[in-house]
Amino acid sequence: MKRIDHRAWVASGVAAVVVAAGLTVAATSAQAASGCQVSYTVSSQWPGGFGANVTVTNLGSAVSSWQLAWSFAAGQTITQLWNGTYTQSGSNVTVTNVSYNGSIPTGGSVNFGFNGSWTTSNPVPGSFALNGTTCDGSTSGGSGSPTPTASATPTPTPSTSASASASASASPSASPSTTPPATKQPCDIYAAGGTPCVAAHSTVRALYAAYSGPLYQVRRSSDNSTKDIGVLAAGGVVNAAAQDSFCAGTSCVITVVYDQSGHGNSVAYQGSGGAGGHDSPSTATTETLSAGGKKAYSLYIKPGNSYWHNGSSSGMPLGSAPQGAYMVTSGTHVNGGCCFDYGNSETDRRADGAGAMDAINFSTSCWFGGCSGSGPWVQADLEYGLFPGGGTAWNPNQRAFNSKFVTAMLKNNGTTQMALKGANAQSGGLTTLWSGSLPPGYNPMKQQGAIILGSGGDCCATNTNLSQGTFYEGAVTAGYPSDATDNAVQANIVAAGYQ
Repeated sequence: MKRIDHRAWVASGVAAVVVAAGLTVAATSAQAASGCQVSYTVSSQWPGGFGANVTVTNLGSAVSSWQLAWSFAAGQTITQLWNGTYTQSGSNVTVTNVSYNGSIPTGGSVNFGFNGSWTTSNPVPGSFALNGTTCDGSTSGGSGSPTPTASATPTPTPSTSASASASASASPSASPSTTPPATKQPCDIYAAGGTPCVAAHSTVRALYAAYSGPLYQVRRSSDNSTKDIGVLAAGGVVNAAAQDSFCAGTSCVITVVYDQSGHGNSVAYQGSGGAGGHDSPSTATTETLSAGGKKAYSLYIKPGNSYWHNGSSSGMPLGSAPQGAYMVTSGTHVNGGCCFDYGNSETDRRADGAGAMDAINFSTSCWFGGCSGSGPWVQADLEYGLFPGGGTAWNPNQRAFNSKFVTAMLKNNGTTQMALKGANAQSGGLTTLWSGSLPPGYNPMKQQGAIILGSGGDCCATNTNLSQGTFYEGAVTAGYPSDATDNAVQANIVAAGYQ
């Protein structure tokens, strides 16, 4: 199949149009004396899908919980939502707070975001109701029409379609970076490309511009209590000071890395009290770093540490469904033990056969022999082997990534092709290591939908992880991301300022 150059499509103007529209409505809360404001913004749009951000500002008395209700006018449907839970019956939507954002002080705000689908048009909702009271601009409720206090003019923005690349690369090729909009984070970029994240994890930063929930949970040894560690601001970097305060004078481990996608695909350590198994949680303070000049901590995996979740019923690609994945890792903390992976894995934590896994591997492991150099390399763990390209023979286009921060990517259409890419996460563009056929015997894929972080697929229910590596952030997508989307995600990672 001929490789599609998405940049040429954009340059020639043959691109989807993203429409951004805003509507701010004065509203009244049943628990607030002076009302509130609701800002609904379509942040990105592509054929058949869109992303939206919603901010609720409390102008009255403090509230301890909230529900926001509205009706879509053109049959739109929410497909995933973060920073809240939702129900939808026909056109009617209700979003309810989650445990960490129910309270809104006077003058405070809470936000959530979602991805949705549309058919003929995608107008913004005409009215909202907060805690059962229609938003009409008054402080005593009512059923009048909402009064917009601000409106943004729709702005067309080019977006590329999510087509796959099929031809094998003759040599490693560096792709130019494309700077994404400042208001977008990696999972916003994937959604805009039509390949939304179904799992998103990081100990460093929010992977959605609207995400303001917890990134991970720590447990301290002094009293075994736990604390969720969140971000400094929506879409921002981790609040490392919260961990420092909680863990002062004692030691802490990371027990859970939360899923930011809204699918509930948070990963817990594979041991007693976590996901079950024979591993233990990683120490929370082994490595410090900075992102955007702000202090952060990594998920520092040593042998005997790993994380897992069964996501087979919560949005993870199954069978031969196309999938993309990326992670930011480190080229300075690696080994050849099996297997430092991130991605799709077995639900029974056993080696179930060729194609049962679809995970990025970053290690010095030369599984089939004949490797050039000593790594570490970006490879594909598809079960029964770590593949440097489309077969067991060494891929001459492979190269080692020894930088402190490394971007690793794997995408697989599930039947005929996959791509491996890598980059320095601090500068430059992606290098395509492989773009071509799947290894023989792996068509079709047989993905099971569990999520592995830090170990191989047949770990660690009855054994322990032998690998080591560092995890800063990563995501799994539904669909095969375009090359333009890959480039934009890499540009966003570079702009994050890992140091």
